[in-house]
Amino acid sequence: MLKPGDGKRVVVGMSGGVDSSVAAAILVKEGFQVIGITMCFNLAESSGRRPSCCGREGIEDARRVAHKLGIRHYVLNMQKPLSDKVIKDFCQEYLRGRTPNPCVRCNQYLKFGLLLEKALSLGAGYLATGHYARVVKTRKGYCLAKAKDLSKDQSYFLYRLNQKQLKHVMFPLCGYTKEEVRALAKEFNLAVASKPGSQEICFLPDQKDYRSFLEKHIRSIKRGPVVDKQGNVLGEHRGIPFYTVGQRQGLGIARGYPAYITSIDHKGNKITLGSKDEACAREFLVERPHFITTWPKKKVALRVRIRYNHKEVPAQIAKHGERFKIKFSRPQFAITPGQSAVFYDRGNVLGGGIIDKVLR
Repeated sequence: MLKPGDGKRVVVGMSGGVDSSVAAAILVKEGFQVIGITMCFNLAESSGRRPSCCGREGIEDARRVAHKLGIRHYVLNMQKPLSDKVIKDFCQEYLRGRTPNPCVRCNQYLKFGLLLEKALSLGAGYLATGHYARVVKTRKGYCLAKAKDLSKDQSYFLYRLNQKQLKHVMFPLCGYTKEEVRALAKEFNLAVASKPGSQEICFLPDQKDYRSFLEKHIRSIKRGPVVDKQGNVLGEHRGIPFYTVGQRQGLGIARGYPAYITSIDHKGNKITLGSKDEACAREFLVERPHFITTWPKKKVALRVRIRYNHKEVPAQIAKHGERFKIKFSRPQFAITPGQSAVFYDRGNVLGGGIIDKVLR
């Protein structure tokens, strides 16, 4: 890792938010030669309820911060890569009855893919971002670990980074809490000190209205049956992409007990409802597995998180053909195909994969 004050060049991915702005300010204060780059997706602005990153507002805020810090600032057009690598997959996964996590792909292909390549082409040794995570150098290579502020830790979204990427990545906020970062922003007199957090999915103008986005990008959405586990038809759904496993609201079907979506069959274009217990499972398969250092050669016991706001749970992980089989110590609610299952060993991220099939 670079030592503060050596004048080495670092590119900072600046979204215009408080986190990336403080990350840049910290590095400037420590004596690095900092260059700011903002990814532009050329998207419509948000509805006004929450600021959008990577749009006009984010670019202008990042530019003002860069001017305040006295660093160069550039804008990198990422509209086509976003469409090719993130939005296309986002739509295809929902069409298959799965629930994707576009932030994972954005980090893998855009922020720590193309943006990192751009940083290195500018002669920088590192790309720094405002993520709450930690890179640790060990004898086995580079490890990804949780940040100090566990309530803001973003290691889940970064599990697909590899050794080549982690070698050139810095997370200046890894040792700070969100409250401390806000305080630093005020100390640095940054205009974004009180700016609210941006929406999680940057290409959705309204975070809660992903269905309207899908309607504009998917033409083959068809209505179909909603059934119980015996196959009895209970009603009609609006289209597979509008639903997710574990969903309870917006079904329009009364069962006399709380009913949840237990599975989605995109080939049969049907949705199955059941009780909360029936929406729980212990075993599932993950596809496209990725491990940051070494791959396990035999069954191992780790802790697994099946979505960002899910608490890690003890599980056994074993090779299963080209996939991995995960078995929890106790049933978990709404194991959702398309989401990422991330493997932790204490505070370190070992890897993960995309949830493919739930075993019942």
